[in-house]
Amino acid sequence: MPDFIYPAARLIAGVDEVGRGPLVGAVVTAAVILDPANPITGLADSKKLSEKRRLALYDEIKEKALAWSLGRAEPEEIDQLNILHATMLAMQRAVAGLSLQPDYVLIDGNRCPPLPMPSQAVVKGDSLVAEISAASIIAKVSRDREMAELDLLFPQYGFAQHKGYPTALHMEKLMQHGATPHHRRSFAPVRNALIDADVLAARQTLTL
Repeated sequence: MPDFIYPAARLIAGVDEVGRGPLVGAVVTAAVILDPANPITGLADSKKLSEKRRLALYDEIKEKALAWSLGRAEPEEIDQLNILHATMLAMQRAVAGLSLQPDYVLIDGNRCPPLPMPSQAVVKGDSLVAEISAASIIAKVSRDREMAELDLLFPQYGFAQHKGYPTALHMEKLMQHGATPHHRRSFAPVRNALIDADVLAARQTLTL
């Protein structure tokens, strides 16, 4: 880890999110308090790790951390609040779910949600702060598993492959099959697909 000047605190939680960009599913956040007496080697931004390494670290973090917690905001909440506010809500839920209350919270990114303890936003924190790296791994593995489960329910969309992100394949399947109940309806590609589906249905009704 590059040098980062930690705040003077005893229990520091790192928080990160996964899933702001996808068109489907929850935005998932994690909060992790690491144990200084039980260090974990190889922590890094989850996106820069191989899946095999990420899964191994996921298990090690859960085993060695003093506390960890997941928070989430569902597609309906994202549609209601917008993705930024839904992410902040999910981060609040992750911190609130910790079995130990941290003295200080370090959050990946450039803004912090309102919290009952001091907090600091750290740009590129998942590469600078071990606790945030650990949180990014927990959140990423958890959300990827949710996408694999969704893939079993809706195999025609390829969720296990693109994880809900707006890839060419996802856009093609969205136009072909319409939106699932798990899609974020406020996101433009989903909204447009729903409009196109309504137009097509109306045309088909008119030709009957």
